[in-house]
Amino acid sequence: MVLPIRLLILGTGGMAANHAEKFAEIDGVELVGGVDTRPAQLTAFCDRFGVANRFASLDEALAWGQFDAVTNVTPDAAHYATTMPVLAAGKHILCEKPLATNSAQALEMAAAAEKAGVVNMVNLSYRNVPALQQAAKMVREGAIGPVRHFEASYLQSWLTQPAWGDWKTESQWLWRLSTAHGSKGVLGDVGIHILDFTTFIAGEQVSSISCLLKTFDKAAGGKIGEYTLDANDSATMQMQLSGGAIGTVAATRFATGHMNDLRLRIYGDLGGLEVRFEGAVSALRACLGDDVLTPTWREVECPTLPNIYERFIAAIRGTGAAEPSFARGAELQRILDGAEASAAQGGASVAI
Repeated sequence: MVLPIRLLILGTGGMAANHAEKFAEIDGVELVGGVDTRPAQLTAFCDRFGVANRFASLDEALAWGQFDAVTNVTPDAAHYATTMPVLAAGKHILCEKPLATNSAQALEMAAAAEKAGVVNMVNLSYRNVPALQQAAKMVREGAIGPVRHFEASYLQSWLTQPAWGDWKTESQWLWRLSTAHGSKGVLGDVGIHILDFTTFIAGEQVSSISCLLKTFDKAAGGKIGEYTLDANDSATMQMQLSGGAIGTVAATRFATGHMNDLRLRIYGDLGGLEVRFEGAVSALRACLGDDVLTPTWREVECPTLPNIYERFIAAIRGTGAAEPSFARGAELQRILDGAEASAAQGGASVAI
């Protein structure tokens, strides 16, 4: 018999539906409560997913307290303010990425989570990609030798076609383009994924970074309604890792023809790996051993993995590791802060 888990969902916007659907697939998990300051959205969500207990504030939900864990799907700027009380209440928590909007808050969240002794995880969804996990395993085992060079990209076409909805006419998307509404732009939204993708596989921390950020004109006067469209749309970075390797990382929402495509090429003394997640399909190629002399690239088989929602519940039940943790989220926020600091200095290299 599995340990039953009572789950509270914090924030009932678009991404919350994905959380609800995924947790519903896990045996013994029950969504017992929802929290949102917007009555209409809260009612619609809870009616759709059969959630009985509905709260207009987190304080109300914490006073009720009849839940074991929280999944935090609030906007980026609200993560810190909503997560800290959950940790103080001793509840397990899965938080959407990025963990916070600055390194100081992310470090405080990680420290509070460790002190609370609860399962704490950040939703870096591309950790579910089989090729990423297999590539990381191979690098850890020394398959390519010491890492020397890498190049990575996250290519997204959100600003060039309406696959997720038309941001020009559907206001629910516009917060992603406005710093006043808590957005860190493409750097914070998808840049964090490719930074995790790259450094997790390499198995090293970033020691220095140089970054350029660009915001393009997208509407007359740079505004749509109350939203000033000033968040960055494209980012390019040069990085050095703790082991001495150098490489480039790019992220953009203007990559026409690419819905959500991640790529990494990573090279060491003994060989190279090419990791791809394109069209929602994961693939890994390697040039190793005698193939280095030819050179010949071969496909590598990658086992299927449990998703972040399954891993979160497994960690609560004591049958899996709580990864990626808040500590990892804080480390990534440190890189993001360094990238922003570099961009503010015209791309000057910043030690982090």
